[in-house]
Amino acid sequence: MARVLVVDDDPTVREVVVSYLRAHHHEVVEAADGESALRLFAAEQADLVVLDLMLPDLDGLEVCRRLRARADVPVVMLTALGAEEDRVAGLEHGADDYVGKPFSPRELALRVDSVLRRSGEATSEGPQQLVDGDLVVDVPAHVATRAGAPLALTAREFDLLRFLLAHPGTAYSRDELLRQVWGWTFGDQSTVTVHVRRLREKVEPDPTRPERLVTVWGVGYRWEPA
Repeated sequence: MARVLVVDDDPTVREVVVSYLRAHHHEVVEAADGESALRLFAAEQADLVVLDLMLPDLDGLEVCRRLRARADVPVVMLTALGAEEDRVAGLEHGADDYVGKPFSPRELALRVDSVLRRSGEATSEGPQQLVDGDLVVDVPAHVATRAGAPLALTAREFDLLRFLLAHPGTAYSRDELLRQVWGWTFGDQSTVTVHVRRLREKVEPDPTRPERLVTVWGVGYRWEPA
């Protein structure tokens, strides 16, 4: 059972989301605005946050940024249906997943379960430490370092780096990465694009000329080992 913080200013939406997550055996706390959410999280950290983008005080992007500055907590963001710029902005600020409004509560609950499951799998499957040049990924500690300095990675960025380091020299399409890293059988490929760009900013000496996480034109991406 995981502890989930639900943040939405619409009481009807909160009621539906909370009831579905509790039916999936999660402990759920709720907040109607960003400030209350940050106070609740500071008092007792959650395992995952469901966060509405449009909030009456601090918007969801700012709340996500502050949460990510405090802890490596997965964030599932609720965004307006069809607003690609909102989805990309959420991913750029550290969200791990998003669900467009109006949404199916069942789909949201399944997405939450998927994010939690992938986070758990990251510490239970495969090698416990991955090394490539000056990059070291400590899987049980959920810590990645470059030249001894810790990298500020979101949960999904960590999962992506871990997967690529474990499979060097293999080209993966964005669809394959969605399946392998996100656990999705369908989804918006821009999710992968944004995470690759953010990861390059943290592991490449020059992100505009990537040497480690390279683009394979017509295919997708490949990790080039040191």
